[in-house]
Amino acid sequence: MVVLLFPILNRHLLFTPKKSNMKKTFIYILLIGLCFCIEIQAQETSSFTLPTPWTQTALNAETPLPEYPRPQMVRSEWKNLNGTWEYMGGNNLTDPTTSTQPPQFINTAKIKVPFPPESELSGIAKKNETFMWYRREFSIPKEWKGKQVLLHFGAVDRIATIFINGEKIGTHTGGYDSFHFNITSHLKSGNNELVVGAYDPNDGKAACGKNGPRGDYTYTSGIWQTVWIEPVEEQYISHFKITTDLPNNRILVIPTVYGESNKIKITAEAYNGETLVAQTSGTPKETLFLTINQPHLWSPDDPFLYGLKLTLTTSKGKIIDKIDSYFGMRSIEIKKIDGINRPVLNGEFVFHIGLLDQGYWPDGIFTAPTDEALAYDIKLAKNAGFNVIRKHIKVEPQRWYYHCDKLGLMVWQDMPNLWEPDGADSTAIRSQFRKELKTMIDQHYNAPSIVMWVPFNENWGAFEVTDITEWTKKYDCSRLVNGLSGFNYAPGYRPAYGDPGNGDFVDMHHYGNIESNAMPKPDEKRAASLGEFGGKGLFVRGHLWPVPNNAYEMMLNKNILTDTYVLMMNQIEQMIKYEGLSAAIYTQTTDVEHEINGLVTYDRQIEKMILNKVKDINQDVIKCTRKKP
Repeated sequence: MVVLLFPILNRHLLFTPKKSNMKKTFIYILLIGLCFCIEIQAQETSSFTLPTPWTQTALNAETPLPEYPRPQMVRSEWKNLNGTWEYMGGNNLTDPTTSTQPPQFINTAKIKVPFPPESELSGIAKKNETFMWYRREFSIPKEWKGKQVLLHFGAVDRIATIFINGEKIGTHTGGYDSFHFNITSHLKSGNNELVVGAYDPNDGKAACGKNGPRGDYTYTSGIWQTVWIEPVEEQYISHFKITTDLPNNRILVIPTVYGESNKIKITAEAYNGETLVAQTSGTPKETLFLTINQPHLWSPDDPFLYGLKLTLTTSKGKIIDKIDSYFGMRSIEIKKIDGINRPVLNGEFVFHIGLLDQGYWPDGIFTAPTDEALAYDIKLAKNAGFNVIRKHIKVEPQRWYYHCDKLGLMVWQDMPNLWEPDGADSTAIRSQFRKELKTMIDQHYNAPSIVMWVPFNENWGAFEVTDITEWTKKYDCSRLVNGLSGFNYAPGYRPAYGDPGNGDFVDMHHYGNIESNAMPKPDEKRAASLGEFGGKGLFVRGHLWPVPNNAYEMMLNKNILTDTYVLMMNQIEQMIKYEGLSAAIYTQTTDVEHEINGLVTYDRQIEKMILNKVKDINQDVIKCTRKKP
């Protein structure tokens, strides 16, 4: 439409008297802007395969997902770069991994970042194009003059190459972790050009989870989390690590400062609401200890969070960086209760009843349409009486963990698995997996909701599990480690690794009847976990993804599905009391494409169970099994 109007408007202006040119020019610009908006927002929810309650909001947003993307490290100044970008994709384009300069953008499409190009919300809805190129312009606020500027990416799947004003500034490998570059020296006054090249071979030789060649669902790639910039001084807090030491009623803060750290001081302050409860200062190379008298503990029943402020100052007292954060006081460990190993939260055995949560959306696929939608699944689990979410082989944006911290859900965090860890290049592939596992732990270490790491699932691409389980336990001794969830399942395409024999849980999966011979048993060092169970399905006409739908067992209606869940939980209670079971994860939070075994439909429009009944039985089981050593 814009293309058709350009020659008409140009000709009209050419033959317009000069005295009216200003008015006509205004009309010209107005019409161009109107046409541009029409082009971008041409989508309607009626054209979507399965719209969610948030699809229209995402379509209307000039800047999708406008919320600050890093809640545990907040600076007051920043700029969101989500929105409409130019896009090119295809296997015949320039390879971003070898390109030393950006390609020419010819015959481009418009894409709405950060929705992956395979999603309908992106406006592209294309499949696995391998090479993807994005372009947009941006300007630096005048208030940032004299500051360093950091360019942040929440996540790009899988290998990203970044150009500013035609200059290559760096690359990054890893589809689930955040990264940034200092772009100050590449900037100019006025508009700046940002080009992002993304390469995703979808070969299974990387940590990809179900977002890979053997995955069950729509495959996605490219930019799928928020892109943003922020100003900092030449010296700034690049990251920090918070460890809770509950026996000594304190937290340890280990800061890392970028730039020359001599003659500067860092101050840490802890707040209970607006009240300062602890304060300490030191050099950037010191561990800071904050004593919290009579700490208010974090738990699913009472998810209390303390505020934390970190301030970096010069020797003369000038503030050069200031961070707002938060923390929760809690402990998690394995202890014997009546001679049986149990997970103990804040000194008490609390049965872990959770939901398997895969984080897929019919409109955004890997990216939730809005922040409200991102929080919906967590609120659903909470309202249904669950106290755990097992985030299944996906790492979410940092705001997802913030919602869990704030709402009060314990998180089992899976590592996205490889599919093909063997072969001639296995050494490099396995090394990259280990690197990304470490990065996942580092980037989400401060979240009090995360109580356990799960390096592998059901032998999918599993390798060196015993060693990796041991490494994970040593690297983060403040959390539990479930080395291989569902070791009794095998993927079929390669031999199963089996029970690693270490870690904190003996973990099996079982989708049949809840009976003793199918349950994991605790041993002398580990507790017992039913890492997946249930999988009961229900057809809801009008809310099904257009593929053959299935589940482990189909139910006739909502009442039968609910009663079946209640029966299973009564049986689970027997397993807790008499077989030593300590955790159970029901499959799953929502339907996901062909799988229709969720508490709600894939579009989040229909509740498939009577959630009050689900909540009642969950809470009853938790309550009657609570016990202290």
